[in-house]
Amino acid sequence: MLAGALTATMLAPAVANAAPMRDRAWVTVVARGLDNPRGVTIGYDGAVVLAEAGRGGRSDRCVDSPEGGKVCLGLSGGITAVSVGRRGAWSQRRIVGGLPSLAGRDGASAVGPHDVSPYGDREYVTALGLGGTPQSRFDLGLAGLMLGQTLIVRSDRNGQSTRSFGDPAAFEGRRDPDRQGVDSNPYSILGTRNGAVAVDAGGNTLLTIGQRGAVSTLAVFPNRMVAGPSGGRVSMQAVPTSVVRGPDGAFYVGQLTGFPFPVGGARVYRVVPGQQPTVVARGFTNIVDIAFDRQGRLLVLEIAKNGLASGDQTGALIRVDRRGNHTELVPGRLTAPGGLAVGADGSLFVTNHSTSAGRGELLRIANV
Repeated sequence: MLAGALTATMLAPAVANAAPMRDRAWVTVVARGLDNPRGVTIGYDGAVVLAEAGRGGRSDRCVDSPEGGKVCLGLSGGITAVSVGRRGAWSQRRIVGGLPSLAGRDGASAVGPHDVSPYGDREYVTALGLGGTPQSRFDLGLAGLMLGQTLIVRSDRNGQSTRSFGDPAAFEGRRDPDRQGVDSNPYSILGTRNGAVAVDAGGNTLLTIGQRGAVSTLAVFPNRMVAGPSGGRVSMQAVPTSVVRGPDGAFYVGQLTGFPFPVGGARVYRVVPGQQPTVVARGFTNIVDIAFDRQGRLLVLEIAKNGLASGDQTGALIRVDRRGNHTELVPGRLTAPGGLAVGADGSLFVTNHSTSAGRGELLRIANV
């Protein structure tokens, strides 16, 4: 009953232009100087834990980028914890560092640790992006082989440790579930009792990863025909970027969309194992993350509210009410946001400037 009620309310007609929220909500910067900060979660001790994709490196391990130019490998990626002390001051610390990161000379738009989630006994699981084929990793040396994988990381008084968990890129290379050519970019991950589920944005898939690292397909997200930039219709890939578990126990997946990145063209899917994905909310633009607040309302984070093709990096955080209406929270305060989490007190944590090296922030949004 809960699943049906939730789906019905989310499928209700949405307001085309999200009404901005202009009440008591306020924004605080609680961490600065981050390198391409992406996914964020709440850690075991209440700290806010986020993935930093890093700033690449200046090594001789460089390859041609699909978007043009050269990108070089470094070990500048990591997992960072941000916590508040007794006197109310926030502090940040790298709990795990030395993870692979691929970026151009300016360090922007890095590929590296894209998301993090609690897993197991005070451990975390992280997804490392790739944006290519598994074979492309071999040109980057030993550290480059970690790209496209999921890792289990741990940090305690005995130091930090990292171990391989699953290899979505290798799975994409063997299976290519969407039959559109091999392309893997693990982007979001969620730890579960039986392992994890992960979104491969390049492969247009939601994957399960067993406790021993075995990868299998949970869902494939289809292409859609949309209006092309020069007229006519073009086939647009889904490009899923986020996965969370909903109040009804199902998985919910947000999509960035592929070219031509239409404004209002992104959707949220509901996934139940063994069933085809169903659309539960629509009318968004370039979704980079989703969450549910303490009242069970859907929260959608857009990396570029006016569309990636516009060149405008203004982001948006949208709340969807029970009738499907969209309300934009803190309008004008987000620039290329990258990740979203809900704190124990209901406040929201958003990574901001997620495609910049050294300029990334973690924001706390309260009274929403």
